Amino acid sequence: MAQVLEFKLPDLGEGLTEAEIVRWLVEVGDVVAIDQPVVEVETAKAMVEVPCPYGGVVTARFGEEGTELPVGAPLLTVAVGAPEGLDLSGSSPSPSGSTDSAASAASATESSGGSGNVLVGYGTGAPAARRRRIRPDRLDRAAADVVVTAPATVSVVAPVTTAAPATAAAVNGQGPVPVVSPLVRRLARQHDIDLRRLAGSGPDGLILRADVDRAIRTAEETAAATARQTQAQAQAQSPTAAAAAAAAPAGAPVAPAAERIPLRGVRGAVADKLSRSRTEIPDATCWVDADATELMAVRAAMNAATGPSAGPKVSVLALLARICTAALARYPELNSTVDTEAREIVRLPGVHLGFAAQTERGLVVPVVRDAHTRNAESIGAEIARLTELARTGKLSPAQLTGGTFTLNNYGVFGVDGSTPIINHPEAAMLGVGRIMPKPWVHRGELAVRRVVQLSLTFDHRVCDGGTAGGFLRYVADCVEQPAVLLRTL
Repeated sequence: MAQVLEFKLPDLGEGLTEAEIVRWLVEVGDVVAIDQPVVEVETAKAMVEVPCPYGGVVTARFGEEGTELPVGAPLLTVAVGAPEGLDLSGSSPSPSGSTDSAASAASATESSGGSGNVLVGYGTGAPAARRRRIRPDRLDRAAADVVVTAPATVSVVAPVTTAAPATAAAVNGQGPVPVVSPLVRRLARQHDIDLRRLAGSGPDGLILRADVDRAIRTAEETAAATARQTQAQAQAQSPTAAAAAAAAPAGAPVAPAAERIPLRGVRGAVADKLSRSRTEIPDATCWVDADATELMAVRAAMNAATGPSAGPKVSVLALLARICTAALARYPELNSTVDTEAREIVRLPGVHLGFAAQTERGLVVPVVRDAHTRNAESIGAEIARLTELARTGKLSPAQLTGGTFTLNNYGVFGVDGSTPIINHPEAAMLGVGRIMPKPWVHRGELAVRRVVQLSLTFDHRVCDGGTAGGFLRYVADCVEQPAVLLRTL
């Protein structure tokens, strides 16, 4: 006799309370192993594959792709404990076998190495079973013996033959929606497009952005036609409206409705954090133009070096990050946070350097851990690794939190300056504009130099303008004369 266990959306950590189903990785009737990923969800911080702590047969899924679920909501149910003749290990079914009781089924799950962990990378590491569909006749034959249990409730006997309404498509054999791009899914959600009604034009019916764009245009045209028809009916029923319509020019276009975009996911998390920053932090900004010609020359010399000690290429961002860690060692007030309840400034012992990265999902801030212990080469390698994870949407929530100071290179957008908003609950952010050839007085003469604007936004509670100005001036001095940095290395 098998026991059906309910797997709920786990607490994904970092204060996240909800997640959106992006893609189901299993269907009803599939055999899953302990800690096998069963669904890909999108939180306000990252895309996460959620593994199931139970091994058995998936009997139901809850929530369609695109549905947002709170932590603790049911995700799926799994029949644990093999019915007669059914092998849940992923190997071929044995012609002879015995049924297990509900208690022994649960015990078998625990003893098989299932840790109960629900985040990728924290599972037992047991080898994943082959994904295999149970024949309907075998599933139906076993259903009568299934004991359905809810946590901390009395077990009841019930057949498991149908999935939840949200999994009707999977039960009918349609499977998940053929979409792999989160951008396409988000676009469809923003315009209320049902992806299950679209026929994809890509390989094997894959739904592309062009398919969603077509559906959006069709929906807009239909809505406009409906609005014109509704307006005509209203005018026919109202003499005043009819007179106004007669006075209006023929063929006047109907004003389109305003577009409403939900603030959720990464966009919603960014909105909440920025609003909280501006609400709680009395920030101020100072800025300075710096001659980056020497810094660019030093970088070129470093990257042109050959031989065994040459090492990988060093980016401008890595050099600026190393300069920031040296500046924070001199001005630790800016590597702190404010405990508002205790009314205390908390100076942090280490520098976890965040850097702003723009992705398809929105703005994210990956964090280089223990940046104060790294050189420019090590920081650059970690920035490159985290940037690639951000680009592919594979950053974990832990890699996006815990920063103590943020570096924002908005120069990549072709702008010279900005006033950054502090990444709450940090105390400061350094903004860097584009490095451009500009006329500059160098050694008493006018010359064309590589100039960059640096801006520092800081929490005025942790320090005054003298400290902030000293920090920014030290950074500018290191940019203009990289030899200044050598004193601290």
